[in-house]
Amino acid sequence: MARYEIVLRKSVRKDMEPIPKRDVQRILAAIAELSNDPRPPQSCMLSGSEKYRLRCGVYRVLYEIQEAVLIVCIVKVGHRREVYRS
Repeated sequence: MARYEIVLRKSVRKDMEPIPKRDVQRILAAIAELSNDPRPPQSCMLSGSEKYRLRCGVYRVLYEIQEAVLIVCIVKVGHRREVYRS
């Protein structure tokens, strides 16, 4: 199986600033695993868009998969009560 390239939007770094360090490490480890399998069993496709959700404790990682070029683009990282708001 081909490895996917992980691409972070510029806003993701800003999203991670208020998150505690140990949680950031857990989130980054989960993001790194997406390069091997962009659709792990704990991920879920969001209704109404082409984005996926990955749960990391109380935090969520929203990402898009571009199959043609094998890229996983991380769109947003945040607390579960705030991440789905535009």
